Amino acid sequence: MLHYCINNLNAVKRMVAGLIELEMDTMIEAVGLTKRYGDHLALDRLDLTVQPGEVYALFGGNGAGKSTTINLFLGFVPPSAGEARVVGIDVAANPVEAKRHVAYVAENVMLYGHATARENLQYFVELSGRRLSKTDAYGALEALGLPTEAFERQVRFLSKGMRQKCGLAIAFAKGASALFLDEPFSGLDPLAATELQQAIAALKANGKAILMSTHDLFRARVLADKVGIMRCGRLVAKLEGESLRVANLEQLYVETMAGKSVPA
Repeated sequence: MLHYCINNLNAVKRMVAGLIELEMDTMIEAVGLTKRYGDHLALDRLDLTVQPGEVYALFGGNGAGKSTTINLFLGFVPPSAGEARVVGIDVAANPVEAKRHVAYVAENVMLYGHATARENLQYFVELSGRRLSKTDAYGALEALGLPTEAFERQVRFLSKGMRQKCGLAIAFAKGASALFLDEPFSGLDPLAATELQQAIAALKANGKAILMSTHDLFRARVLADKVGIMRCGRLVAKLEGESLRVANLEQLYVETMAGKSVPA
């Protein structure tokens, strides 16, 4: 399935022909990123980087700072201190330019229920300033694993997993370099979660930088190149490379949430 997705992604590369290739080591970067709401410190001096072709998975309980982090990168809220950078662009200083390189897939993808998957894809890509033919729209949907019979089906009749794939197809067809996924596996059955995992892996193989908040330890172990565990607005544990491969993520997460880990 993964090889199938990658081959289809290569087949639709003509959709992004003419886009400027960004020769950068870091696509997503937080530098001392901080957010306060009055006396409440929602995010405390976060530092992280995501390179092209990497998945960074953020774990943490409710109120840990995961959603705040993503909202800062999307420009939904301004930082109190520090910077959120996308392809080297300070999101707060240049929000319009930063958004050209960004795509967001929420836990519940917001699509037009009475429009088809293909119509939704073409509409949202057009909002980013590009037009997509029906053939190329089909190619993007197929590349991200949506069944052919679902292309012209109204979205209100699609499963949550299929709608998530539509969201990823929109992100790919838009040509975004940096993807932000908020709990993408939430509410999916094991088969749908596995298929979505394969679609994300295909985007990773295509060089996308992906920052993902999740509670799914199993999917993160398979997909992620870097893992961060957050508590009370702080990044309190970080794993990558060999330490991530040998770690017992479940045990580390439970200990961190219980306050047993030393803050990073």
